[in-house]
Amino acid sequence: MKPVTILLVEDDEVDVMAVKRALRDLKIANPLIRACDGIQALDILRGANGQSKLQSPFIILLDLNMPRMGGIEFLENLRADPDLCRSVVFVMTTSAAEDDRARAYSKNVAGYVLKHDPARSFIEAVSMLEHYWRVIEFP
Repeated sequence: MKPVTILLVEDDEVDVMAVKRALRDLKIANPLIRACDGIQALDILRGANGQSKLQSPFIILLDLNMPRMGGIEFLENLRADPDLCRSVVFVMTTSAAEDDRARAYSKNVAGYVLKHDPARSFIEAVSMLEHYWRVIEFP
């Protein structure tokens, strides 16, 4: 079985390092690809603008607050694309706003994780993701 690649869509370097640390601490060796915003993430998913196309299976970890194209706009583009609309996306954000959560879930995210305590949140989220991709069947 092919390993699940993680596409981390995150502009904050500290959060990127926290995810990498959580993967290392949990001894998860799945490939990790990082996009700095929604535009770069779509390019990676589509293999556009000089980016290598990301092959399945993959999970997307998505921040909401990013420059150029934020998470909600990224989700709108992703769900409108017939080749990408079934992608599994988990939101990882500092936004506890009910409106953001409702908008994300209306775009069929698999989960919404708050980064209120990054050290603990990332370890718990990555641990949950490891269990998730071991038991589910990808489209």
